[in-house]
Amino acid sequence: MNDNHIDLLVYNIGTLLTLQGTNQARKGQEMSELGAISGGAIAIQDERIFAIGQEADVRAQIQGMKIVQSLDAREQLVTPGLVDPHTHLVHGGSREHELSLKLKGATYMEILAQGGGILSTVRATRAASEQDLYDKARRSLDVMLQYGVTTAEAKSGYGLTLEDELKQLRVTQKLHHEHPVDLVSTFMGAHMVPEEYKGRSEAYIQLIINEMLPAVKKLGLAEFCDVFCEHGVFAVDESERILTAAKALGFGLKIHADEIEPMGGAALAGKLGCISAEHLLAASDEGLKAMQQAGVIAVCLPATSFNLRLKKHARARTMIDMELPVALSTDYNPGSSPTESIQLVMTLACLNLGMTPEEVLTAVTINAAHAIGKADEIGSLEVGKLADIVIYNANNLAYLPYHFGINHVNTVIKRGKIVVSDGIKV
Repeated sequence: MNDNHIDLLVYNIGTLLTLQGTNQARKGQEMSELGAISGGAIAIQDERIFAIGQEADVRAQIQGMKIVQSLDAREQLVTPGLVDPHTHLVHGGSREHELSLKLKGATYMEILAQGGGILSTVRATRAASEQDLYDKARRSLDVMLQYGVTTAEAKSGYGLTLEDELKQLRVTQKLHHEHPVDLVSTFMGAHMVPEEYKGRSEAYIQLIINEMLPAVKKLGLAEFCDVFCEHGVFAVDESERILTAAKALGFGLKIHADEIEPMGGAALAGKLGCISAEHLLAASDEGLKAMQQAGVIAVCLPATSFNLRLKKHARARTMIDMELPVALSTDYNPGSSPTESIQLVMTLACLNLGMTPEEVLTAVTINAAHAIGKADEIGSLEVGKLADIVIYNANNLAYLPYHFGINHVNTVIKRGKIVVSDGIKV
């Protein structure tokens, strides 16, 4: 490596929010501490941050080094690349026809019981070719990137056969290698009991444990295993068996917990030491306390509760006050949250979850990075970390959730390269 060069210098930054300051997921008051620098600059070398701080200090550090490319931030806001830690990115079809059912009063679980919902997407995903799934997911990733997301998690769970689950996971792996957005893969064969196993859920659980999990592990197609622990889907004891088997194989653990009813999924997340528990709208105080004690990160999905027209939302304020780390995500999927916009989620987190803009930014950067096990590389702007950076058409953080429904991103830098310029993917 030639140390006598800087590949990219970002200068004239109005407000630089670094999120520096802790190696742990932020909780409580820490979620409001953003490591702000006025008049900052970032020097990038070989995909990583070489120097960061006040512009005069950065320029002094790189004095005498060749600067290959410079970028004027025009005194605007700069943050770490945004991280979306819970998506169902790869899927076939769409479910816009369910909107009229919801407007007529049908609930999420009622639509599911009628053969719609997840099962509808399973049929479409099984029918889709691998190339079809790739093309569709790539278009969504382009949108996510233009909205500032530089890393995302992607779950399977719409195949529900070994080959169709592997098909989804292969698409995720290919996109990870070919698209600027880095992807973290989660196996979620326990998303639903498929129609052909109706009344035989135990046989399907055995399929997951004895065939699916070992095959996914052998092929190296997923880092995490997730289970939809919910009434009418997988019970707490069933979820525990699946996750315990996954843990024995070396998977990290995640759980869709207490979304609709207080099933005890949050408490299970604490018991098993899951890296994160997702949704949590109906989580009890005891469940949240178990998560807090075990260091589980709460991933809240305000676009989902908004789109499902629910009267309650995840209790993010309670979580923060009890020093439970909170992350935020789109939950991008074709049914309950068909949006790729992390910026919409940021607004909804303020309006419906009662989070401050500072807490929200923490939740979509460093805490989201911790929720997918990548905080050593991303989520904050620090020397040695990957140069994943967003420059906005805004000069302060509060403007992002305040002026909602538009894309505020001007420039996205991924691994030191400009991949979005003037809001358009390069």
